Amino acid sequence: MATETVAKPRTSVRVGVQKFGTFLSGMIMPNIGAFIAWGLITALFIEKGWIPVAELGGFGTNAEGDPNVGIVGPMVTYLLPILIAYTGGRMVYDVRGGVVGAIATMGVIAGTDAPMFIGAMIMGPLGAWTMKKIDALWDGKIRPGFEMLVNNFSAGIWGALLALGGFYGLSWVVQRFTDGAGAVVGFLVNNGLLPLTSIFIEPAKVLFLNNAINHGVLTPLGIQQSLEQGKSILFLLEANPGPGMGILLAYMFFGRGAAKASAPGAAIIHFLGGIHEIYFPYVLMKPILILAAIGGGMTGIATLAITNSGLVAPAAPGSIIAVLAQTSRDSYVGVILAVILATAVSFLIAAVILRTSKNKGEDDLSAATSRMEAMKGKKSSVSSALTGNNAGAQAGTVLTRPVQNIVFACDAGMGSSAMGASVLRNKIKAAGFPEVKVTNSAIANLNDSYDVVVTHQDLTERAQPRTASAVHYSVDNFMNSPKYDDIVELVRSSNSEGAAPETGTAAESTAGAQPTTAATSVAAGHGAHVAEPVAAVDGQAAEGKGVLLRESVVLNGTATDRDAAIDEAGKLLLDRGAVDVSYVHAMHEREESVSTYMGSFLAIPHGTNDAKEHINHSAVSIIRYPEGIDWGGKQVKFVVGVAGLNNEHLHILSSIAKIFTSKAQVAQLEEATTVDEVLELFGKVNA
Repeated sequence: MATETVAKPRTSVRVGVQKFGTFLSGMIMPNIGAFIAWGLITALFIEKGWIPVAELGGFGTNAEGDPNVGIVGPMVTYLLPILIAYTGGRMVYDVRGGVVGAIATMGVIAGTDAPMFIGAMIMGPLGAWTMKKIDALWDGKIRPGFEMLVNNFSAGIWGALLALGGFYGLSWVVQRFTDGAGAVVGFLVNNGLLPLTSIFIEPAKVLFLNNAINHGVLTPLGIQQSLEQGKSILFLLEANPGPGMGILLAYMFFGRGAAKASAPGAAIIHFLGGIHEIYFPYVLMKPILILAAIGGGMTGIATLAITNSGLVAPAAPGSIIAVLAQTSRDSYVGVILAVILATAVSFLIAAVILRTSKNKGEDDLSAATSRMEAMKGKKSSVSSALTGNNAGAQAGTVLTRPVQNIVFACDAGMGSSAMGASVLRNKIKAAGFPEVKVTNSAIANLNDSYDVVVTHQDLTERAQPRTASAVHYSVDNFMNSPKYDDIVELVRSSNSEGAAPETGTAAESTAGAQPTTAATSVAAGHGAHVAEPVAAVDGQAAEGKGVLLRESVVLNGTATDRDAAIDEAGKLLLDRGAVDVSYVHAMHEREESVSTYMGSFLAIPHGTNDAKEHINHSAVSIIRYPEGIDWGGKQVKFVVGVAGLNNEHLHILSSIAKIFTSKAQVAQLEEATTVDEVLELFGKVNA
């Protein structure tokens, strides 16, 4: 699978805190839905809620005189910590680590009356890590047939020991830490000093250090406070959208150039979407603007303290919608006022700074965005709103890490993307970067682990949500797009410094695919595969099931339009028993959604991703139309029908890609008088 690396090794304290905060965030964020559910139930059904219900809120007694347990308490005491522990354990050692981490956390939970979020964030990863080390002791030494017995009992025994250790030891330590941190917060609140925390929190946000503070301290303490008081001010120390909104408003009125033009869109993303990192580049353009964020943050916190307002649960993301959804019943005035005043103060300070500054940031937004991404260690998922790099990336785009994995994505992942990958791979190798992986995949199988994603211009919008942190390039054909030179230049600029990036490890190919004996390499992951030449499955050629056979090559096609040509190419596949008639229908369906025109007089019609079940074995048909036919406004002289099962068809597609990037070889194809000349040009595809 593709692995993400940064451009240069960074071992500073800031980076260490970033990584720690990211890990904490990775345990909390996947479970935010559960936090929201608990927050809504708390806001509605506790004794001070909108709809007090004793049986649900956990107050009062039932008909027998026993105290009502409700579901608010058990959710925060058991459900949320165990979810956090399982998530943290799974991050370290997959499901096995998650299970052991959850068992271990149960001991910490039972050892104290307070919600054990900090205990869960310790025991979950710790249990998984220690289980991983224990498993390594007897890896490969268990007799066949006893693996399940050993694995289950080792997890159970070690989980039980950790639970006992948590019950008798860690629960006391975490309780003391929680009490101490709570006392510090109480001191700040009682002495009116809580607004001073903005001096640390606001700069930490811009430096991506906020996760360690927010998820490591504020969220656990806030939940403890919310359970006791029905709300907590701590949830809004970092999540208040007001400070960032004030800065963006100042740029809207007093900025210039790209900063002024992009500020309105950034404000919508920030305030309604809750993605606060969108305003970080505006601060980095003019670091003194951090004073505006600090002033706004202090004002918001002071307003919350004066009005005794807070949220019942974390607001994530920090959208005004999420903030209002989690606001305590008695805090709407205070929370809304805190956001408005924070915005106003931040705006006033930022406006003064921009008005009195000679440089209003008109030329520095892209550079500031790059600095932000460098600090973050990956490309920002929202940076396109600032720099305009949306559908197609601009030449000279510089990543904050070396380009390691490039993926070509199309609807089915077996035709046009495979050929495009082959073309670009050759260009990148020629440029001196053979270690860069160039794979192809169906859009449905994409994940956010690639550095660069190339798609047909009609498919880019479908690919972007799945690969938000990658640079996207849109092309109108896969054979000779000028964007390829831009990508090569991107690789050169991003990979020229430092050591060559690590290469991803080879792993399994498309789901359900069986490895072929001659396959050279298959990239891991979710259907992506490397379009290196591979031979047909052994023995198939002898059975008449080679990828390309003589009877599948026609030098003079009879079709006069695109649809007839697809039928003609599909019939050759059908006659060989490679596909059923539904696949031919899917070839037309694919063409209606996105053209399979490749450039250089070539089209490669193939079915949709859903039509792969109608393929019996891989096959390719080639039809030449000497006079050319109209293919959606493009002239096509060669139609290659593709039915790809597993990776068996990639060898011929690689050969086709190489041929059609050479004008001389295309001319040879046009002049060929026999099928043997065509087959010889493509090479021994069934070898």
